[in-house]
Amino acid sequence: MSRPLNVTQKLIQTHLESGKMSPGEEIGLKMDQTLTQDATGTLVMLELEAMELEKAKTELSCQYVDHNLLQTDFKNADDHLFLKSAAERFGIWYSRPGNGVSHPVHTERFAVPGKTMAGSDSHTPATGCMGMFALGAGGLDVAFAIAGEPLYLKMPKVMGVKLTGSMPDWVSAKDVVLEMLRRYDVKGCVGYVLEYYGPGLKELDTMDRHVIANMGTEMGATTSVFPSDEEVRRFMKQQGRQDQWSELKADEGAVYDAREEIVLDEIEPMIALPSSPGNVVPVSDVEGEEVFQSYIGSSANPGYRDFWICGKMVEGRRVHDDVSYDINPTSRQIIENMVRNGVMLNLVQAGARIHQAGCNGCIGMGQAPASGRNSLRTVPRNFPDRSGTKEDSVYLVSPETATASALTGKITDPRRMEELFGMSWPVYREPDEYIVNEEMLVGPPDRSLEGAGDLSERSGDRSEGAENRSEGAKEGGKYEQSGTGSGSSNGELIKGPNISTLPDFEELSDFKVPVILKMGDNISTDEILKAGAEVLPYRSNIPEISKFSFTVIDENFYDRAMEQREKYGGHVVVAGENYAQGSSREHAAIAPRFLGQRAVLAKSYARIGWQNLVNFGILPLQFSDSEDYLDIGEGDLIRIDNVRNQLENGDGLVVQNVTRNVEIKTFHTMSGRQVEAMLDGGVINNFKKRNR
Repeated sequence: MSRPLNVTQKLIQTHLESGKMSPGEEIGLKMDQTLTQDATGTLVMLELEAMELEKAKTELSCQYVDHNLLQTDFKNADDHLFLKSAAERFGIWYSRPGNGVSHPVHTERFAVPGKTMAGSDSHTPATGCMGMFALGAGGLDVAFAIAGEPLYLKMPKVMGVKLTGSMPDWVSAKDVVLEMLRRYDVKGCVGYVLEYYGPGLKELDTMDRHVIANMGTEMGATTSVFPSDEEVRRFMKQQGRQDQWSELKADEGAVYDAREEIVLDEIEPMIALPSSPGNVVPVSDVEGEEVFQSYIGSSANPGYRDFWICGKMVEGRRVHDDVSYDINPTSRQIIENMVRNGVMLNLVQAGARIHQAGCNGCIGMGQAPASGRNSLRTVPRNFPDRSGTKEDSVYLVSPETATASALTGKITDPRRMEELFGMSWPVYREPDEYIVNEEMLVGPPDRSLEGAGDLSERSGDRSEGAENRSEGAKEGGKYEQSGTGSGSSNGELIKGPNISTLPDFEELSDFKVPVILKMGDNISTDEILKAGAEVLPYRSNIPEISKFSFTVIDENFYDRAMEQREKYGGHVVVAGENYAQGSSREHAAIAPRFLGQRAVLAKSYARIGWQNLVNFGILPLQFSDSEDYLDIGEGDLIRIDNVRNQLENGDGLVVQNVTRNVEIKTFHTMSGRQVEAMLDGGVINNFKKRNR
């Protein structure tokens, strides 16, 4: 008799193509779906072009435009045209600019229980709320998944998080995941899948679960998983997709590698202080701090309920004169429901600033706070400079805390609303009818829609207005398979002047190069390659975007790197624990590689950041003895001899610190498959070599 399995193990077992389900062993998983967004998707599409792919081999892939929505010049607009043409060429769904943030839109329209998904965005695990195994990955890994290749990762352990009790008034899902972050910080769940179960699940609707699954990423978790239960069926029925629901739950007697329990009755409003998602305390500990900005929205709080609660709290009131109350709707569909049900009117009358549906301020694309002023945000992370303001002061909070603070002008525990405003806890009720908006999703031409169904036929319980709009879209050819609508590329990629081809990288060889930067723990990809409106338009232009490498830490890094590339042929950097946490953007590897980075020496790595280094041929070495971190500094000249033989013959590498005459022992955790790619100078070179 087979042993009982938890949800995570069931998802992995049914998609396992290579390896064994033994923690730490490399496994290859079949990916049913992929998600790409415009800040990372441009490179993915260029990689597909370089791989000479004809059509996507997944059940469903979707390219979203949600990050780079500001059109201050031609760059972003040109890239939107490029992405649409690439979607047409490769048989991929295309979500138009303004349709919404990728994660909640995918949950609403495409997520299916029991499926796997790879996304070139670190918050892809959000769709784990639907009983999916959804992984954030570097763009190159996603490109290979689109091409039908397995996604490789180390078999994770599974932490079972049992939820019990009932949610108190003025507390919501954001406070639950912030409590998890208080317990585990930003690296406490590395190597684990977080699987939530227990009687407390009845307190969380699907989009509440989306909040929690989204921010498992901030704890370093491989992904987060929820069962597919009656609540997921209710949600899919609301979305007109009940025919795609299936139950998925853990077997009786299923075991976990680790266990945690959250008693919901004990949760209180929580807040992550600047500048880390793991720096969490109760809101009551910091009450009274003045607030300049209060920001609602993002993939971390995307549900209709999150905006509804804010609308009820401000109804008949006006936000404080000193507060910018920024409302960032997460999808066009959410906006329509907010308008019809009066939520938008309440917010506008209260003084809110309404922005278009997209990532916007979460990624530093507008809504940057004033210097030296506090910004409360319902976004998933608050790494330094991510907001677009260099010396920012960003706090992570729930919609309730953000809105209470917007009304008072100071950080305020929302449980004080009755005392301050005579306000009772607004009890949320689902709308009688829920508008479904599918009009800005463009179907792939010349390809059947397996895995998605015909959107124009999936009306379900939609309102009459939504049905009429969907029918109109169908008649107008919005979802026709010919792809002959306005702007069709006819198979040609439309490349503006800002789109460059991928640079070529040489095979791995011995090197003697300087250390040009030494860093501490928890360095994020936002610090390796900054986010924001100034930088992200260059995401398809590697020579230009490389100029922003490490500028958050050292404004002169680019000049020094170019100087050492000319003199020595490259450089290395040194870091502490959990290097390259945060975003999945592979630019944080490919841009330093363009500048000549040969290796990183660190105490440990975040999963996606480590994978991206391997993909682009940068050696990710770890100190065998963490104390050796002290024996290497900026300016030291280091050398690795016989590097190819060392890699081929084991996992240990000897690094010579020429300057200090010290020998440093290091190791790597690459698989044999990855070592082969590293020797070739990266995964792309290896792919070309295997397919000549």
